[in-house]
Amino acid sequence: MTVGFLSASIRSVADARVGDIITHFNRKAEQSLPGYKEATPMVFCGLFPVDADQYTESDLIKLDIVINGDRVEPLATIVHKDKAYSVGRALTQKLKELIPRQIFKVPIQATIGSKVIASEAISAIRKDVLAKCYGGDISRKKKLLKKQAEGKKRMKAIGKVDVPQEAFMAVLKLEKEVL
Repeated sequence: MTVGFLSASIRSVADARVGDIITHFNRKAEQSLPGYKEATPMVFCGLFPVDADQYTESDLIKLDIVINGDRVEPLATIVHKDKAYSVGRALTQKLKELIPRQIFKVPIQATIGSKVIASEAISAIRKDVLAKCYGGDISRKKKLLKKQAEGKKRMKAIGKVDVPQEAFMAVLKLEKEVL
């Protein structure tokens, strides 16, 4: 008789897929629930079926990361279709924290094919162009702000975003946790 579930997506051992982490090695439960034994970390490896008829088809899809309109191939992953949204959301949030701010706004998107499933944006660094304008004509201030906006638009069109090495390493660690 089964009392509870192994995890939210694994209701029985038969539902576990090869490579599913049932509990995390690094994040053990602080205390076990009353009436339950302490959970021990394990990775489900399973036994492979003898007949080809016993294999179940799995919905795997390629999750791409697009930064400022450019697809970053080293960050592309293959995930189960049911986990794609949560993995995409986690990756975009982590990259938003790790990529330094630029002069222009940088969109970070997780895509499946051409469909965007998660999106974050790194806000632009804002230079105060009105600091040298004290009082006076409002049209001068509007002209300076318009000129700044045009410059940022031009920078965004030709600008490249460098993804630091720490971001790649953090994404790899995050993929292990999320997947």
